[in-house]
Amino acid sequence: MFRILSVCLALLVSQAVSADPLKIGFLTTLSTKAGYLGEDIRDGFMLAVEQGGGKLGGVEVEVIVKDDERKPEKGIEIAEKFVKKDGIQLMTGIVFSNVAMAVVPKMVNQDVIYISPNAGPSALAGKMCNENYFNVAWQNDNLHEATGQHVNDAGFASAYIIAPNYPAGKDALTGFKRFYKGEIVGEVYTKLGQSDYSAELAALRDAKPASVFFFLPGGMGINFVKQYAQAGLNESVPLFGPAFSFDERILKAVGDSAIGVMNGSQWSHDLDNAANNAFVAAFREKYGRTPTLYASQGFDAANLIGSALASTGGMSDLSAVRAALEKADFNSVRGNFKFGSNHHPIQDIYIREVVKEGDGVTNRLSAKVFEDHQDAYAAECAL
Repeated sequence: MFRILSVCLALLVSQAVSADPLKIGFLTTLSTKAGYLGEDIRDGFMLAVEQGGGKLGGVEVEVIVKDDERKPEKGIEIAEKFVKKDGIQLMTGIVFSNVAMAVVPKMVNQDVIYISPNAGPSALAGKMCNENYFNVAWQNDNLHEATGQHVNDAGFASAYIIAPNYPAGKDALTGFKRFYKGEIVGEVYTKLGQSDYSAELAALRDAKPASVFFFLPGGMGINFVKQYAQAGLNESVPLFGPAFSFDERILKAVGDSAIGVMNGSQWSHDLDNAANNAFVAAFREKYGRTPTLYASQGFDAANLIGSALASTGGMSDLSAVRAALEKADFNSVRGNFKFGSNHHPIQDIYIREVVKEGDGVTNRLSAKVFEDHQDAYAAECAL
């Protein structure tokens, strides 16, 4: 009997040691001029995995990274393979809201838990919310709301507003207008991925606004800020935007053209708390650059997942995983962080200023605009 028990115990130990790692599907944008956004989310996420010794919450993980090429149909194809071929129950990584709107509803309805490290379309925060969907970044409107409040408080009588024609662009301008009470003298939606803004800048000049607000992430923002300065508009019409348009990699590309721009963000590399100080130092050491807000969101997404896995030990009980995620029991690099009833963050949002630093430029925290801010769509969610 003793021998049988010993053999059984040995088998159990062997199985535990050889257990396959938990697979996480990481679907993101790594190509196109916006590819660095996905790179930064991935790098922040993988830094947390590395700090855990290849584990999150003590559970060994295998992160399968795929490029959606910023195409919704490509995203759906990859996500379906994640589920059917790889047996994945946990996904993250999506950058763009058009991809999220195509992929997330299909996945969460197949009992896949999705953690958004970026895209936060209004539909998924409101009527299309789901118990399997969590957003660790923000709802799309939020950072634009803070900028709108700042531009309003600063006394600018009019604004010309610009964003790409896709869900996040529409949410951006909606968010700005929710808190800006001055006159909107122009509201323009550009093509997603557009690089030439000469027509928009000519129309903007003719409108003679007191201020300009724009949301153009990635390479779009780089081109717009450069062309704005080349047209001499930065000398006469103050430019405002969200952090997406003034992240550290955009600033490296546009340089002094962005000095003085105020932008809304829920995070900054100089936000002074222990978790953020450690993250920024570790990211700089690992990758040789200052992290963007995208990287901070990837890092938080990984640590949120880790907090849930530490409680559940795996994905076998999805109700337990959801309950653990709802607690958000991790040290966010943002400091104060909790989930609202629709699984979107309730958090502080700030205004940052682009300033000169050494041979380059960077963001510096200027003021807190909102404290414990919740999105406008939570009341529409039936959770």
